[in-house]
Amino acid sequence: MDDAGKPKLLNRLSRIEGQVRGIARMVEEDRYCIDVLTQLQAVRAALGRVETEMLKSHLDHCIEGAIVSGDAQEQRKKAGELIELLGRTAR
Repeated sequence: MDDAGKPKLLNRLSRIEGQVRGIARMVEEDRYCIDVLTQLQAVRAALGRVETEMLKSHLDHCIEGAIVSGDAQEQRKKAGELIELLGRTAR
């Protein structure tokens, strides 16, 4: 990941961490189920955005670096990692 995007990503993760703590409080306080579920959906969406940013970063730096290097073995390795990750996501 590039240094420019890291603070933004860490900030997003900190907000998500706060949201999760808030959800735990909601459960402790026996808040209405729909309210808790709504917050869970918000956290899931926020994590999805973080995941998308990480994937873009990986493509922009790691994958592109392997392509530009001309190292076929490194290209296959990076492509294999990505295929494996996407395969786990599809399950």
